[in-house]
Amino acid sequence: MIQSGDTVTRRESLRQSFAAAYPIMLGYVAIGIPCGILCDSIGLNALQVLLLSALFYSGAGQFMIPNLYLASTPVASIIASVSLVNTRQMLYSASFAPECGGASKLLAFFFTATVTDESYGVNIAKFKTGDWSVGRALGVNLMSQSSWAISNVIGVLVGSLIDIPLSIASFAMTSIFICLLFTQKLTSENIIAAVMAIVGVAVCKILGLSSAAILIGAVVGVVCAMVFSSIKRRLIGKGDRL
Repeated sequence: MIQSGDTVTRRESLRQSFAAAYPIMLGYVAIGIPCGILCDSIGLNALQVLLLSALFYSGAGQFMIPNLYLASTPVASIIASVSLVNTRQMLYSASFAPECGGASKLLAFFFTATVTDESYGVNIAKFKTGDWSVGRALGVNLMSQSSWAISNVIGVLVGSLIDIPLSIASFAMTSIFICLLFTQKLTSENIIAAVMAIVGVAVCKILGLSSAAILIGAVVGVVCAMVFSSIKRRLIGKGDRL
């Protein structure tokens, strides 16, 4: 009887994880296939891409590798650029430390090792409701990763069979960011972040820093938005005191 109850509980947890993960999974299909096509263009086979998606698991990083390689970027620069971009995921993992306090070390390790931008947003929102667990959050991560890995493999197979212009595949990640931009709330901070990020990328392109343009532009946009937000709060605080 207890085992039956445990089985129901596990099924319910999986159902809840899937309900939270399926929007991410659908999005990963849209960008995973183009990523696989790009990987095929530099000679990676399906097994290599599957292992890369399972062990490395970084959408931005996996898009950067073939793009930088096709741009004849030195291997050392590719490794440095991709590593720098992925440092943000360490911050994502660290932010879940309070939620992982009651979980086993092994469970906490696998959960924090599989956090990405999208699963971070979903899980942090779920944890704030108070009715979420590390196990369910890990389910979201693994389901998302499975969708990403399978989509990449499909992309490699498609790329080996059909001649698809690489410019179309390369634009997939850009189009996703555009979609994410237009789904954000129209606040002054978000507008400043978007505008300054665009300016930062444009300046980098002009200066010949194409490989680091997106990273630098993103940092410039976030920093400018944070500075603006800080100044705004101070001015509001002074106004309240007056």
